[in-house]
Amino acid sequence: MEAKKKVLFITGGMMPFVPETPKSKMGRFLPQRIQEQGHEIRIFTPKWGIINERRNQLHEVIRLSGMNIIIDETDHPLIIKVASIPQARMQIYFIDNDDYFVKHRLKEGEEESDGFEDDGERAVFYARGVLETVKKLRWVPDVVHCHGWITSLAPLYIKKAYQDEPSFANTKVVFSVAEPEFEQDLGPRMAQCIPFKKIKAADFNDVCPGKFGYDELQKLAVKYSDAIIMDTPKVSDDVLDYAKSLSLPILPCQKEDKFPEAYSKFYNSLFED
Repeated sequence: MEAKKKVLFITGGMMPFVPETPKSKMGRFLPQRIQEQGHEIRIFTPKWGIINERRNQLHEVIRLSGMNIIIDETDHPLIIKVASIPQARMQIYFIDNDDYFVKHRLKEGEEESDGFEDDGERAVFYARGVLETVKKLRWVPDVVHCHGWITSLAPLYIKKAYQDEPSFANTKVVFSVAEPEFEQDLGPRMAQCIPFKKIKAADFNDVCPGKFGYDELQKLAVKYSDAIIMDTPKVSDDVLDYAKSLSLPILPCQKEDKFPEAYSKFYNSLFED
């Protein structure tokens, strides 16, 4: 019998809170299917401006809110809200902030919000906001599964800034690589915003040498992950070759009816001697 794990899902968006796309559909059903495999789950997603709080019955969690995330010497309030999907018995945690999420609205058919000049800062805020909230929850995940470009900094922060925290000291990080979700470079300012605690420019310059495009961010996530899942049948050869050069376990893209069991076995395999 497989061991049951605590799995933290960090995603860029999930239906029904944002428009249905292949990625938001996966964000919705992956946690549910893994929970049905017997694992304990927690889910985090951005509170994009398109999300109707009244219709989706979001409410703020005061005991988790009230923290400030300092990015490039500027304080940014962190607000945590929750909602549930009763039919799936899932509670969803939303990372909220007026500047980074409320003002940015997904449009019909968009996978995630992109194309804004502060996308790099938003990714920093989101990753750090999730990890700080998990610490407050006093919940210790065995596996952190990062899904979507906006989660690409979470592996770096877990392994370099939070590695001594009880919540993440023994965590295995899984990152879903995928076809490109955007084409632009998130800009040199991102390099100023990433450093935190022990993290220095040298920790990411090798894979992001002054550029923060989609493939560079994927490689940065791969560098600090314990395993990789192909979210789409085709991914960048450069990113895949980089993962192979690090000898990381790689799970190929799975058919819809096969992925729950395959993912569950993959998570458990990371803990085998």
